[in-house]
Amino acid sequence: MDSIDHSVLTTALEWRQEKVIWLITVIRTYGSSPRPVGSMLLIKPDGVFKGSVSGGCIEDDIVDKARNGELSNTNATVLTYGGTREHGRRFGLPCGGTLDILVEPILDFSWVEKSLDLIKQQRVFLRLLDVKTMTVSIEDARRHSQLSFNGSILQTVFGPVWRLIIIGAGETSTYLARMAQALNYQIELCDPRKEFISVWDVPNTKILPGMPDDALQAQQVDGHTAIVALTHDSKLDDMALWEALKSPAFYVGALGSKLTNAKRRERLAQFDLSADEIARLHGPIGINIHSKTPPEIAISILAHIISIKNQLHVVNKENEVACMT
Repeated sequence: MDSIDHSVLTTALEWRQEKVIWLITVIRTYGSSPRPVGSMLLIKPDGVFKGSVSGGCIEDDIVDKARNGELSNTNATVLTYGGTREHGRRFGLPCGGTLDILVEPILDFSWVEKSLDLIKQQRVFLRLLDVKTMTVSIEDARRHSQLSFNGSILQTVFGPVWRLIIIGAGETSTYLARMAQALNYQIELCDPRKEFISVWDVPNTKILPGMPDDALQAQQVDGHTAIVALTHDSKLDDMALWEALKSPAFYVGALGSKLTNAKRRERLAQFDLSADEIARLHGPIGINIHSKTPPEIAISILAHIISIKNQLHVVNKENEVACMT
């Protein structure tokens, strides 16, 4: 689950005293679309909103509808944007792009509280909305579960937010953390070196105490987690990688040259790691953009993480289609 969508649920609880608030979900896209299926937006009658379904003029239109009293306070409604040249010009959708959204008033906040609790537990689950009765139920997700809408039941998949665990509190780590936060990653940092951790100044960072291997053992590392070792200290980096490569983390990377990482792989082979586990290591870390400075290195690392995450998203979607055919 994207952190921006997680913040929508958190904001819903903060706004629960409002007379009415609406949750908008992207339920279908045809052709090119600015935001994927499942993206969410929350809006109040005064037009204040949180989240995004297009990043542009569709939000403006929904704001107008909310302010003008055109959104139902009791029923769910499907709205379609795009499909015509007029809509394309008005709403800024790519050529041929069409977007269907479902607008629902939140009538019961208990499902929001339960959802946030399950997300904290790193659970993947389904939210089922019956658009006729406006009742919501929560169920465990099944393999290959995905968003669906059959006209009566909207099924959405919720799960853990994307997070980045950084080993080492150096200058490159600082730039990487700030850039990743801009992309709504949850940042967690481990560095047992007091002189490094004492000058860390990136807000909203969760500090993991102890040595890197112990810190990772204590975390619920899952497929929504990226782990990068950036200490420049082989002992600390190797300790982190030993645990990270055995975890379900979707990305594990380490700073250093080709020679440094070749020697690192030789050391890791002496631990209880298989050849396949060691092969998961991205080292040298990042995309080769001939980066030299800490911010350039941070950009190359984050670009690589994004690339791997999006590749996995495409593969998962292809697998879902294969299972349906």
